Amino acid sequence: MSERPAMRERATPPVMSAPEVEAFLEREFPEIYLDGRIWRVEHVGPLEARMRLAFHPRHVRPGGTLSGPAMMTLADLALYVAVLANVGPVALAVTTNLSFNFLRKPPRAALVADTRLLKLGRRLAVGEVTIRSEGADEPVCHATGTYALPG
Repeated sequence: MSERPAMRERATPPVMSAPEVEAFLEREFPEIYLDGRIWRVEHVGPLEARMRLAFHPRHVRPGGTLSGPAMMTLADLALYVAVLANVGPVALAVTTNLSFNFLRKPPRAALVADTRLLKLGRRLAVGEVTIRSEGADEPVCHATGTYALPG
């Protein structure tokens, strides 16, 4: 059993790289790639991660905007990626809470999720995710979430 600090006071380098996290996701959760390689881990860093959801017509809802469930999935996955990168390959880390604020309608474009862990403890990780349409400065969604970590 690995020891994790109670809470990281300072940002330390992640324990998994972006390619290692992607390999873990492919091995443990291959179903996320049923629509092809639309999910990509672009960056992991100390207490942070960035993911991209490529545009796919499946995510378009009436009115020509991208669906809330697509953004919700991206936020949850991006938070999980940030946790994995910073604690290691823990398949049994689970979402215990997610809260979303949809700020504006995203156009038919890729989405980018920037994630920051606010707390990384022994049993819980708390973070926030800001989602933007590719090439845009204004966020389309802001989410906060908590993951329970197995002890």
